[in-house]
Amino acid sequence: MKTHILHIDSSPMESRSVSKKLSHQIVTELKTKFSDHQVTYHDYGASPLPHLSPTVLSAFFTPAPDQSVLQKDAVALSDQLTDEFFSADIIVIGAPMWNLSIPSSLKAWIDHIVRAGKTFRYTESGAQGLVSGDKKVIIASSRGGIYTDGRAKEYDFQEPYLRAIFGFLGITNVSFVRAEGVSLGEASLAAALQTAEHDLHQVIALI
Repeated sequence: MKTHILHIDSSPMESRSVSKKLSHQIVTELKTKFSDHQVTYHDYGASPLPHLSPTVLSAFFTPAPDQSVLQKDAVALSDQLTDEFFSADIIVIGAPMWNLSIPSSLKAWIDHIVRAGKTFRYTESGAQGLVSGDKKVIIASSRGGIYTDGRAKEYDFQEPYLRAIFGFLGITNVSFVRAEGVSLGEASLAAALQTAEHDLHQVIALI
């Protein structure tokens, strides 16, 4: 059975992007492990998605048979992205820490796929994810400083948010391949990449 890999990059830094380098390494390893594969790739750092518009939002909350032509056209992209998300077995995301959180390009994609009635629903007991728990998410995370411990830990709104939002949809298998301290000099960058490569092999081995 073919393994569908959805590969998303969100850094606008092109060839200088550490998260992009890591995400491509991850996908290369996955392609070797799963010889029968299909990869869908989007570089939203280079070609950002549009943020949600009033028309798209109105379409989200209008039953399909009742949508106007304008609403149908407006929501078509979000529908396509949501379909890709559902069809993927493994999702690989290049996600740098950007102003303590994530790039707006990645947030735009998340806003297109986190949809009430499609990927989650509200119940009397609260929100319930509608995405299969078998789906796997691997996040290539890069950070200029150190945020896993020390005084900057409280400012980490990147990885906790990503783990939470996918958990909200029902996905609990979320792994991070992290390069941290990449802006603290050449030695720190080299050490960060070495650690990330070690973690990468461990994450792939467990899939």
